Amino acid sequence: MLSQKTRYAIRAMQHLTDRHGQGPIRLSEIAEVQNIPANFLTTILSELSRLGIVASQRGKDGGYWLAVSPIDITYGDLIRVMRGSLALVPCASRFAHEKCRNCVEEGDCRTRALMLKVRDQTAEILDAIRLSDRIDPVPATLVDED
Repeated sequence: MLSQKTRYAIRAMQHLTDRHGQGPIRLSEIAEVQNIPANFLTTILSELSRLGIVASQRGKDGGYWLAVSPIDITYGDLIRVMRGSLALVPCASRFAHEKCRNCVEEGDCRTRALMLKVRDQTAEILDAIRLSDRIDPVPATLVDED
């Protein structure tokens, strides 16, 4: 499951993508429109700025904007920088691999084998969708039918 921080980062980046090329976007606008606590958003945008994904300018006309074109950022990239991994369990992570506690040997674990498949298919999907790709909201009634 995605952390709240990662979900906020995705929404903030979508907002900056929607306003791409329009100059600095005020933090207060992003926070209000995306319903993200301003203090938490400051931390997220600062982290993305340190990574070179977002740029900022202080002052009266300041704000944030994408430092990288939205066509060059995939959702997989964004989730990895915020979360560290796309894997649901630590033993299935490519870059943050850890053995699971209280488990059988990794080579004998069918759950790990399953989670490796889930990780690979998830990565394939998220690495194919860019911030520049149009994503329309899905009506709540369709989501609630699962």
